[in-house]
Amino acid sequence: MAITLPETLAPATDSMTPRQIVAELDKHVIGQKDAKRAVAIALRNRMRRQKLAPELAEEIVPKNILMIGPTGVGKTEIARRLAKLAQSPFIKVEASKFTEVGYVGRDVESMVRDLVELSVDMVREEKLEDVHAKAEQNAEERLLDLLLPPPRASMEPPSQNDEPPDRNESWLHTREKFREQLRDGRLDHRSVDIDVRERAFPSFEVVTGSSIEEIDINIKDMLPGLIQGRTRKRRMKVPEAFDHLMQEEEGKLVDMDSVSRVAVERVEQSGIIFVDEIDKIAGREGGQGPDVSREGVQRDILPIIEGTTVNTKYGMVRTDHILFIAAGAFHVSKPSDLIPELQGRFPIRVELEPLGKHDFVRILTEPKNALVKQYTALLETEGITLRFLDEAIDRIADFATIVNERTENIGARRLHTVMERLLDEISFEGPDLRDKMVTIDRMYVDQMLSVIVKNEDLSRYIL
Repeated sequence: MAITLPETLAPATDSMTPRQIVAELDKHVIGQKDAKRAVAIALRNRMRRQKLAPELAEEIVPKNILMIGPTGVGKTEIARRLAKLAQSPFIKVEASKFTEVGYVGRDVESMVRDLVELSVDMVREEKLEDVHAKAEQNAEERLLDLLLPPPRASMEPPSQNDEPPDRNESWLHTREKFREQLRDGRLDHRSVDIDVRERAFPSFEVVTGSSIEEIDINIKDMLPGLIQGRTRKRRMKVPEAFDHLMQEEEGKLVDMDSVSRVAVERVEQSGIIFVDEIDKIAGREGGQGPDVSREGVQRDILPIIEGTTVNTKYGMVRTDHILFIAAGAFHVSKPSDLIPELQGRFPIRVELEPLGKHDFVRILTEPKNALVKQYTALLETEGITLRFLDEAIDRIADFATIVNERTENIGARRLHTVMERLLDEISFEGPDLRDKMVTIDRMYVDQMLSVIVKNEDLSRYIL
């Protein structure tokens, strides 16, 4: 059983300039310079605000961003990468899943509650890394106690001799030998009995009022003795036992009250909420059916974006300084169809350009997570060396562009369907191939894709 320390977190981005932020985003997202500039400035302004006096910082609200562009051009990816770069709590929500109060759907405040839950998980993971070494040490000591129980204390009066009894010296010596064997993994075949707490009480929700999200009663805090259940002995192998004891020790060392406070503060000061498909709720009342509630949804979302206080099980959360990034294709509607109050809360608007063949070639090869690199790595696990020629990549981009023009334009997502179809045979036959070196050239791409692309009806279904 190998015992290793976790990797440290990436350095903070406090000193990054907007140009450096854009350079980092360029590693993952191709093109869309205007959108990258907008989010880089927003992130930098957030860093600038933290250096101001508290009185002035309180007055400076984030400049929310509205991204306008077709699907598959990188709107979500830019926001997600920005949050990861800033190590900020980030959540993506679909505006169309919310409805105004009274209709079937989720309460708009649930987006803030979900963000807090995610922030709590982030902070808890960081705290776990801080206490990892201590928890590992404590778990090791407890496991050694199970493998080699300490000698029982003698019932006789203590001896006048200052020297410890020989049996204690022998036990300590044996214990150190066990410790060495444990760290080397030589005791992994052994089993030990551990007290495991049963979870006998079923989980349930109390439903009342107009929304489930309004009910937030923590039954475990009210009835701790009842919920925790009894303990029972369970036999485990040494590695499994060590993991179980590690979790118990980490739980003892991490102060969840402190975690909750830090998580709430992090949400309030650096949280990012990405509201996708905001164009689906654009439009005014004036018809029957779902359209009736569109303006109502906008009015329900408005207070969250303007700044309000949301009640969560970790405490009250203010949304005044959360950065909201909204996105939509706006094919049918337009940004001016949103209610004026909501339009005013998105002062920065950027239009993302549709992707063409040149962009597809770059997407296939340049980013850290480029599709060609992904498929090459996947098949490498089977011992297959996949080699893409430049002419093949150019032809793949050609086909993706053609299909987007003839059918629905789904942007870079079309590359996924094209690549899956292209490598379908190799992926299936891979483990049985005798020749483990496969070269993808223009001829192979034409052979696998040209028939489908030429038949428009077929390409609508397959690509």
